[in-house]
Amino acid sequence: MEKIKYTDNGQFCSGHVACAGCVEALSMRVILNTLGTDTVGVVAPSCSAVILGGHPMSAAKTPFIHGTLESAAASASGVKRALKAQGRDDTTVLCLAGDGGTYDIGLQALSSAAERNEDILYVCFDNEGYMNTGGQKSSSTPRNAATGSTPLGKTTRKKNLIEILAAHRIPYIATVSPSHLSDMAEKITKAKSIKGMKVIIVLIPCLPGWGLADDAAVVTARLGVETGVFPLLEVFDGIHLNMTVSEKGRSIDDYLALQKRYRHLNDADRNLLQEEVDETWARLTAKATNPA
Repeated sequence: MEKIKYTDNGQFCSGHVACAGCVEALSMRVILNTLGTDTVGVVAPSCSAVILGGHPMSAAKTPFIHGTLESAAASASGVKRALKAQGRDDTTVLCLAGDGGTYDIGLQALSSAAERNEDILYVCFDNEGYMNTGGQKSSSTPRNAATGSTPLGKTTRKKNLIEILAAHRIPYIATVSPSHLSDMAEKITKAKSIKGMKVIIVLIPCLPGWGLADDAAVVTARLGVETGVFPLLEVFDGIHLNMTVSEKGRSIDDYLALQKRYRHLNDADRNLLQEEVDETWARLTAKATNPA
């Protein structure tokens, strides 16, 4: 049951330059409003950096430092330590990056920050590719998805970043979806209250990159949850797993059908993806506990 209802407190402005219908902007609105005014941000080069352009063009009232693609987590760690030296230990330091800056280029800095258990909130907007540089594949791109660099489909599975982070035994990891805004607000609130490293991964169906209709991002995200492609979960201390949504009731075909990046699939390809989803879901639900 969702306990927190998202409310807008004016921390994210209209008139931003995201694509019409982009759920990254929607997710950013929820995150910034939930965290509140005592927040300082670091953003890696990404769609987020475009939305959070330099003053006075930023859509956020939160101040953001624009860093490099490989060093976002390190920059956020430095900001937090500087604030702590000033006696502002309660100020939330938010780091925003895409999957390219998280799963790939920024993984070294993220792993180092996790190993040190830096007191930052790291949010990855996962649109499963390098979407503002031509839609090339990343290690977050799922198997068989067509991208600018894998036009016939990626041949390997999506990197399992949740388990990589869990191996660091950081206090909190979660996945959220723009189709479940109150769940997102609840997990952001929970992360804000926890000391140490927190990582939240947000599913971001990309309209041009995934080949979606302009009004299809939210429904695609919801289908990602309902088919089990993107399970909503929490991991506490790298050990205790809590499934936010404990049932999946739809075939993966419902999710794939909306996306042009999967139009080339045959039955064998779709069956393989369904088997992978079912195997992952069974493994997660078998491990799930309730740490509360």
